[in-house]
Amino acid sequence: MKVIIMCGGKGTRLREETEFKPKPMVEIGGRPVLWHIMSIYARHGHKDFILPLGYKGEVIKQYFHDYRIRNTDFTVDLATGAMTTHECNSCTDWKVTLCDTGQETLKGARIKRVAQHIDTDRFMVTYGDGVSDIDIDKLVEFHKKSGKIGTFTGVRMPSRFGAVQTDADGNILSWQEKPVLNEYINCGFFVFKREFLDYLDEDESCDLEKQPLERLAADGQLSMYPHEGFWECMDTLRDWQKLNAMWDKGNAPWAKGFKI
Repeated sequence: MKVIIMCGGKGTRLREETEFKPKPMVEIGGRPVLWHIMSIYARHGHKDFILPLGYKGEVIKQYFHDYRIRNTDFTVDLATGAMTTHECNSCTDWKVTLCDTGQETLKGARIKRVAQHIDTDRFMVTYGDGVSDIDIDKLVEFHKKSGKIGTFTGVRMPSRFGAVQTDADGNILSWQEKPVLNEYINCGFFVFKREFLDYLDEDESCDLEKQPLERLAADGQLSMYPHEGFWECMDTLRDWQKLNAMWDKGNAPWAKGFKI
């Protein structure tokens, strides 16, 4: 199944890192978060990726153009310029299609603009800044059983603040530090039937989470796969520092089974 990873945004809330590189290229443990996301899918056998590019897309193109050299020992004959690469046990067998989809294009239009590369009955989509220990096989199975055109993954997030309940006189009834909220939020990790492409438009103003998914829900064609495990979005400098600290301590739930 083809996997589309959204790579076109500007990542303005992580400006410390994204001024010179696109957000998916911000590193966790010395590798771009994009590599981590791709590894999540590859661990479940999905290795055919489509990357819609926008802001500083040339950085992502250069990374994959040089990928084998970056990850392989090689010998250069300086007299002739001939290069010989040596066997690399850690090299990946991914196929990556990189597509320029415009600087200001929103996510729905980016997907529509790469539609010619989607040649399967179903395809998957996720954001270029979120990591999770999600079981992709279970997500796909849930989607197929639902019979819906689209499925998104929902997670319950902890509140950023403590919650206090009081009675009418101001007496404390309960105190919870950053409780987990009951509501689910969309964390990405979508699965779609090909029919979903008919809900999209190539106009750059087509935003995935607005009219396309709202219409899909109104048509009764959208289901939610609940994920109760780990998920984290690298949205701010604080998030980036947290994820790197987890990696450095060997406590990165999303990375179990990665081929490094």
